[in-house]
Amino acid sequence: MVGRACRAGLVVGVLVAGVGACTGSAGGGNEADQGRKPDRRVATACANGTFTWSHLTERDRLTGVSGPERLRKGSGTLQNPMRRVYTPSPSVRADGPAPSAAEILFSLGKKIGEIDSDARTLAEAGGDTWSFTDVRQPAPRLDEERIRPGAPGRFVQYAGVREVTADFRYTCPDGRTVSGRARNWTIDITGLTDCGERPDSALAREVARTACSA
Repeated sequence: MVGRACRAGLVVGVLVAGVGACTGSAGGGNEADQGRKPDRRVATACANGTFTWSHLTERDRLTGVSGPERLRKGSGTLQNPMRRVYTPSPSVRADGPAPSAAEILFSLGKKIGEIDSDARTLAEAGGDTWSFTDVRQPAPRLDEERIRPGAPGRFVQYAGVREVTADFRYTCPDGRTVSGRARNWTIDITGLTDCGERPDSALAREVARTACSA
């Protein structure tokens, strides 16, 4: 890759060491050409910094809900499919050079108890993997398993996740810092609510507002 970058005169995406090799071996160009292509060194995050987390919040988010369906006692299972109302996705944002998204989510996972590991970093975890560290993790599927309420009522089936969001500060030994925010979910939630009953949780109230008539 470094060789190709040198021949093409490119520096984008080349590590600091690669940039030095290109500028130092530009024997085929003249000083004017080199002047038009200055050495732009790429800032990178340190590998041995520490995380500090703040403003950590956990919230149950509704991801899918079915239409209401009235059943008599012993009349069978629910048939209405669920429709998606929210698609959760892992997210990591930083205001400067930071460790990889997987390393940031690893630190967050340890902070909230989702990841049980004595390793200081994901790189030191000895090849262990956790789905929580995968920023490309797909949203949970909506479970279409048919539920038999076993009682009369007007029912709605729903699904959700427990979403966690937190701010981080990553501090290097030399004092450099970078701040950002990370988001992911920890558990999948499935449930059933009766539109004729008083909701007993924030998620059930959201289900009632979304799927049950006034």
